[in-house]
Amino acid sequence: MMRVFITGMGAVTPIGNDAPTYWRNLVAGRSGAAHISAFDPGDMPYTVACEVKDYVPPAELAQAGWPRATQFALTVAQQALTDAGLVITPANCDRVGVFMATGGAGLPMAELYATVWAQQGWRSLESLSFMHMLPSEVSTAVAIQLGARGPVMTHALACASGHYSVLEAYHFLQRGEADVFIAGGAESSITPITFAAFGRMGALSARTDDPATACRPFSVDRDGLVPGEGAAAVVLETEAHARARGATIYAEVLGGKLTADAFHITAPEPDSGGATRALLGAIQHAGIAPTDVDVVYAHGTATPLNDAAEAVALRRAFAAHADRLAVTSIKSMIGHGFGAAGAQSLVAAVQTLRAGIVPPTINYTPDPAIDAPIVGNVARHVDARHALVNAFGFGGHNVVLVIGKAV
Repeated sequence: MMRVFITGMGAVTPIGNDAPTYWRNLVAGRSGAAHISAFDPGDMPYTVACEVKDYVPPAELAQAGWPRATQFALTVAQQALTDAGLVITPANCDRVGVFMATGGAGLPMAELYATVWAQQGWRSLESLSFMHMLPSEVSTAVAIQLGARGPVMTHALACASGHYSVLEAYHFLQRGEADVFIAGGAESSITPITFAAFGRMGALSARTDDPATACRPFSVDRDGLVPGEGAAAVVLETEAHARARGATIYAEVLGGKLTADAFHITAPEPDSGGATRALLGAIQHAGIAPTDVDVVYAHGTATPLNDAAEAVALRRAFAAHADRLAVTSIKSMIGHGFGAAGAQSLVAAVQTLRAGIVPPTINYTPDPAIDAPIVGNVARHVDARHALVNAFGFGGHNVVLVIGKAV
């Protein structure tokens, strides 16, 4: 099976609209949370979100009328391709694939169009309204814009969507079905119905007095997630393709695992069996031992049940070695990007392997009931060889990816 390398990265996030800026702000512990600006929450007790700021799409994207999530996807794909030093041409386009993902990028458009129809009638809808509601648009738009004619697919695994796109691209490359993939996730679902639905579920933080401190993964006083938005993408290449063109290799994808809880549509499995199997399966697939893992980018949503369940899974998978891990949740700074979350964590994990720094979980006060070695409040220097990135989605989707330091 062919080795697969990461050679380019792109990011649009609440704390930076390119990968280098995003990374600097993660290490500095900067929060992207603020009171919602996208809409008036009215009497909802949930008023905090991590919105992308100062984002100005390229003129051609704005003129084309692409929805916000699609614009994010197009931006990070181009950033990653440019960072990799790759140009898609008629000679190579059939061997370049696109796997962008989303949890529900079409939902805000459906909400908008329903409102427009109710106020102005059906003839007011634009001709491409149906297409803008389809999750598949985030991948097809990237393929059209960049001219990639290899495998193109949009994965929808709730909060694990963007992460699984990278894992599946890795599988396609190993099978020789392409030479290059642009893979990641995009999301922009900070809307009234999304907030109302998550609020009714009891998943949102109601800490509104100081937005920057609202998201508190693994902390004793955590009370729920803070919604985020944005996108992230990586360029993946087979070893032969990357070596032949002299590409800069950022990290190697060593393997991963997808499992299902098959338990509940929102709650995690009480004994964390599905997450544990994903962790152990990913490590086994990567051909390393649990003791070879140095860093874990946790899913870490700041909801009471999910953080506790993830901590149990880490302890079950790593046993005594868990105490020597550096575990962090960057959602404390960028919120929960849903379908983009796993890809956003992956871009950060690659930088950790390169720079030897693990960003902090900010707003952290240890919880005696959580047995996990959290990197709390201040970044930590770690000479990391291997990192795990977790993404656990509603419905019991468990995706774990293993990456290794470039050698």
